[in-house]
Amino acid sequence: MADSLRTGGTSLPIGSDADLAWVRQEVRQAAAELGFSLVQQTKLVTAASELARNTLVHGGGGELEITRLDRGSSLGLRLCFTDNGPGISDIELAMTDGYTTGGGLGLGLSGAKRLVPDFDLVTEPGAGTTITVTAWVYTVPSARLEAP
Repeated sequence: MADSLRTGGTSLPIGSDADLAWVRQEVRQAAAELGFSLVQQTKLVTAASELARNTLVHGGGGELEITRLDRGSSLGLRLCFTDNGPGISDIELAMTDGYTTGGGLGLGLSGAKRLVPDFDLVTEPGAGTTITVTAWVYTVPSARLEAP
């Protein structure tokens, strides 16, 4: 995003099941520090967990780059998952609920996409996959009661 400013990032390897726990912990901590609500944190951590597992299982491992964003009036978090696996040959099919190549429920990619406001998938068969999700801190405006 042209209007966003990177304020710092963390790079995490994704190469084992133990790394999945670190991903969840680091995403939750970053989201909490930026002021995301508990509901927003839960959605981000759940999406990150699904995407990290896909990176490990289907991409053979990779990396997560966590970047804190600042647009002046709002703060955000960008999570970029990258692998050098076989890529996704049919994105539309892979994003279909229930489709799986790994014996799971087939809700990882489609479920993660539903949990975050901005989801971008770039893949090339034989060259790996990069999935980037971005979310911004939002607050629910307080109701104002005014006399008629």
